[in-house]
Amino acid sequence: MKQLLTLLLSSVIISAQADSSLIAGNLINQQNVEKFTPYLDKPIVDLITQGTFSITIGKQFDMSPNPSFLALTEANKGTVSIDSKTGQMINYQGGLPFPEQPTTDDPMAGLKLAWNMRYSYGGDTSVVDPFIWDYINMKTGKVERSISFIGKTMRYKHRLLMPPKPNLPKNPADIFNGIYLLAKEPFDIKNTQLLVHRLEDDSARERTWLYFSVQRRVRRLPAGQTTDAFLGSDIMIEDFLGYNGRINDMTWRYLGTQQLLAPIYKHSTLIKNVESESSNDYTFGTFHGEGGCFPNVPWQLRELHILQAEPKLTDHPLSKRIFYIDAQTHIPIAGRHYDRNSQIWRIGISAFSHPDEHLEQNKGSGVAIPTLISMIDITAKHCTTLKMKTKINDPSVKLKDFTVQSLRSRGK
Repeated sequence: MKQLLTLLLSSVIISAQADSSLIAGNLINQQNVEKFTPYLDKPIVDLITQGTFSITIGKQFDMSPNPSFLALTEANKGTVSIDSKTGQMINYQGGLPFPEQPTTDDPMAGLKLAWNMRYSYGGDTSVVDPFIWDYINMKTGKVERSISFIGKTMRYKHRLLMPPKPNLPKNPADIFNGIYLLAKEPFDIKNTQLLVHRLEDDSARERTWLYFSVQRRVRRLPAGQTTDAFLGSDIMIEDFLGYNGRINDMTWRYLGTQQLLAPIYKHSTLIKNVESESSNDYTFGTFHGEGGCFPNVPWQLRELHILQAEPKLTDHPLSKRIFYIDAQTHIPIAGRHYDRNSQIWRIGISAFSHPDEHLEQNKGSGVAIPTLISMIDITAKHCTTLKMKTKINDPSVKLKDFTVQSLRSRGK
């Protein structure tokens, strides 16, 4: 366990040779971005150079995963393998499947990182309420549409803390996890719902249903529609949780590991210094920059694994995705999405808070808390921003929320 903790914690230690300008509170903007280029993704440098937004450097801190998850990782270390023909994991029993540091000479390194991203611990359940999506014209800053959702997730298998564990009983479909969305506002789409069942068997197609409030019926979505714009936003269903598609639908390649700035911060500290709308006992953060499209939080230096995913299907709207995965938590912090002409189409930025600096319920969970997310369409000059009040391991999340029957009953 000590060796594993050392490995995971080492990912957040800043090198003694790091630029002395990386001081908490310093501002990276159009005038000085050149000297920070070693610590920023190139498309981010380009946006700052254009004056699109700026970044405040935050204080670096440790964000260790849940201790029980680390213990499972250590107990099962070295027992998981990958089938070279199917890409499926073999003998996964819990924890992080592949905790070893990736190397570019390992042909399976990209695939291993993809499985780590999928099985990193984000709680046995979660609820996001409210979950506010704003559709924004970047040129004018006008919010064209605002939708308020309730979002829920549930792990059916490999549960860590909430009984029954490790698996829910009576799961004949072998579901790994479920995702549920319910639109509360505006009136024209109220009670529209989305349900996704991600199966443990990655060779099986995920099951997705949409309940349209206008039509008052449940429709099973074919695989191709998970890459359509969801409810007219800049986000695909495949984008949920960083990547919601099948691992086997992509060719994965590990591109290396770098020390880069990333939007990980302490929410309770930040909100004391900003004006923001509130939801009962919770104060949201804000967005800034062109159109108000960029999470307005400090960025700290983190060790990030860079992972490329190329769709195997030629009719996919993307030619590739680039993920930036935090080496300590294994969550995707940011990403670039390229169109079929290999030009950057969208940039995704996700801000995460330390759980101990968020809601009381999240303290001690060892789960990085998503708070502000933006998907930016570079070509169309448009963005969709997400504001989230997230609770981890919330007992209000019930299995019945993830059934097709529930979609029909809630929609009435």
